[in-house]
Amino acid sequence: MSEPQTPQEANELARLRALVSEYETKMTDAAAVLARVRHEINNPLAALLGQAQLLLREELSEKSRRRAHTIESQAKRIEEIVGELRDIQTPVPANRTQE
Repeated sequence: MSEPQTPQEANELARLRALVSEYETKMTDAAAVLARVRHEINNPLAALLGQAQLLLREELSEKSRRRAHTIESQAKRIEEIVGELRDIQTPVPANRTQE
């Protein structure tokens, strides 16, 4: 992008740069919240999954075994979802090579 030619163009460019900066700040804040949420979900989830896996090592009735498998499989599903959140956690800053 070339330098603005008129005062109006300069004002518009400054307004757009301020908007980009504001949205980058908001994305960084959202990423921090997402990191805290991931942490708060992961810790009890790990305990839940571990307990389900320990339970499956014991002698259980067929009905109890099915229930423990359900707990384990659903906990693993949540674990995958939380893992996907990691991929969107870090915002990519705008390309500012033209400033």
